[in-house]
Amino acid sequence: MAHSAEIDSKEAWGGGRSPFNLSYGKIFMWFFLVSDALTFGGLLISYGFIRHKYAEVWPKAEHVFTHFPFVEQHIPLAYVGLMTFILIMSSVTMVLAVEAGHRMDRKGVITWMFWTIVGGAAFVGSQAWEWYHFIIGTDDGALRNVWDPATNAYVKQIWHGANMTVNEYGVPQFANYFFFITGFHGTHVFSGVVINFIIFLNVIKGTYERRGHYEMVEKVGLYWHFVDLVWVFVFTFFYLL
Repeated sequence: MAHSAEIDSKEAWGGGRSPFNLSYGKIFMWFFLVSDALTFGGLLISYGFIRHKYAEVWPKAEHVFTHFPFVEQHIPLAYVGLMTFILIMSSVTMVLAVEAGHRMDRKGVITWMFWTIVGGAAFVGSQAWEWYHFIIGTDDGALRNVWDPATNAYVKQIWHGANMTVNEYGVPQFANYFFFITGFHGTHVFSGVVINFIIFLNVIKGTYERRGHYEMVEKVGLYWHFVDLVWVFVFTFFYLL
């Protein structure tokens, strides 16, 4: 009782704002991002081990991802390069949205958040297009061992595309990691687009103008930059190495 009486309630942190002058919302966003970074880090480290173990038979991404819309020729990694450029540019527009929010420039926030949403949606659509071509494969296909349930044995046959058990381009583990890592990241981008759209509607309605600050735009901006940064690592590990 004597100890509790020594605490001055006026000086103690009431929970509304941290001793580091950060709101609880920003602190928890950082907690979430750190935990998410550990998850992505674990996935990429696991990928690195398997990639090293099967180095001799591991497919080269430049031989797999060669499609480009409306172009007949195979152009290695050109489309995923365009996807990366779009996502990085959406991060730039998010920076401009946050900066406009600091100046309480509502029109500026609306403009730059709109382009951020467009960039994110374009990336998700592009990833779906890339998945589609990876799944259907090439016209020629490749000879693979495929499980035949009628005979309960593996038989050799021409296989087109990739799924979780058979991969035209090489070992099935390549497809497994591709679907899981890019799918996990794509889910983050899709979630970010939805969240950005909700915040965008609130900006249009003037919700943050009435609050006197655009901190929500800053918080979703942290998430968006994280998603972009993770993609740089995914792009490097999966497509370049």
